[in-house]
Amino acid sequence: RAAEWQLDQPAWSGRMRITAKGKVAFIKLEDKTSGELFAQAPVEQFPGVAVESVTDSSRYFVIRIEDGNGRRAFIGVGFVDRGDAFDFNVALQDHFKWVRQQGELARQAQSLEEGPALDLGFKEGQTITLNIANMKKKEGAAGSARPRLAAPAAPTRLPPPPGGKA
Repeated sequence: RAAEWQLDQPAWSGRMRITAKGKVAFIKLEDKTSGELFAQAPVEQFPGVAVESVTDSSRYFVIRIEDGNGRRAFIGVGFVDRGDAFDFNVALQDHFKWVRQQGELARQAQSLEEGPALDLGFKEGQTITLNIANMKKKEGAAGSARPRLAAPAAPTRLPPPPGGKA
């Protein structure tokens, strides 16, 4: 619960970046001026253990950070703006949606490779005939078979609008 955190005195303040390498997303907490990495949280699935939203607010999350030696810790992360929290959530959802789609495409490609190959080409000597309606061509004509509209013999005048003078 975020209500139990000391929200008026955060232990650290900085910027957050989400990057991805393959199927894993990385939440990087960096110093806002120098860009030095403070902590990193690899996220292999979402929702999951690595990122959990708190029960009493949509702006706060618990993330599992890891160092290079395999040590892990859970820390609370909060956003001042609700829109930033929403963007954080959507960025993770979009990444894992992409991961699922890549898996689907790989499975479909594998099933297509395993199936029998279809030979849709014409066999030796095979022909087809196409009948296209309303296509009449004059004998000996090399151009288009469309009928041409005749130009009007003389320009015609339209009657005046109602209530207008002639």
